[in-house]
Amino acid sequence: MHHFDVETLTPGRWRNGGGATREIVSWPAGAEEFQWRASVADIDRDGPFSAFPGIDRTLTPVAGDGVRLMAPGTFDRTARAGEPLAFSGDLELTAEPAGEVCRVLNVMVRRGRRAARVDRVTGPLTPPSGHAGVCYVLRGHWRTGAEGRRLTPGQGVWWDEHDVAPGRAVVAPLSPGAVALWADIAPVR
Repeated sequence: MHHFDVETLTPGRWRNGGGATREIVSWPAGAEEFQWRASVADIDRDGPFSAFPGIDRTLTPVAGDGVRLMAPGTFDRTARAGEPLAFSGDLELTAEPAGEVCRVLNVMVRRGRRAARVDRVTGPLTPPSGHAGVCYVLRGHWRTGAEGRRLTPGQGVWWDEHDVAPGRAVVAPLSPGAVALWADIAPVR
């Protein structure tokens, strides 16, 4: 497993200047075309939201009051704190943060090769065999499986399909009320 702390990831500004992104992982590493990617973005103003043709996206606000995503006449949804919102990366969207800044976990998968499901979890995470994933801590304290490393809000782990032994929990809650986001990344067969 690979640990991360959002505050230590290098931020990069969006092309349109409307926010900043901190990449957690782009898989396979160094490839020109990713199969799946996870990042944390800060949306700090209204404006265009980058289109990613051929990509399925799931966006989950992790701080702030949420964000509204709109494509006139075709799509108008508001993602609220801790609630995953799945949509096609093909859409030409406009983003409107509900407050000053909205921080989101952004999971992207290449359509036809990978599928993603993002859920709020409160118990131990045991990924299915052959699945990759990301765990992002929202509240409380969590512990990684074999290493026993402690995780706090804004921290987490990611793994590819070869990193985790079948039937083994990768993280488990340590405190009452602990909540995390789990992005399960499955191969499409």
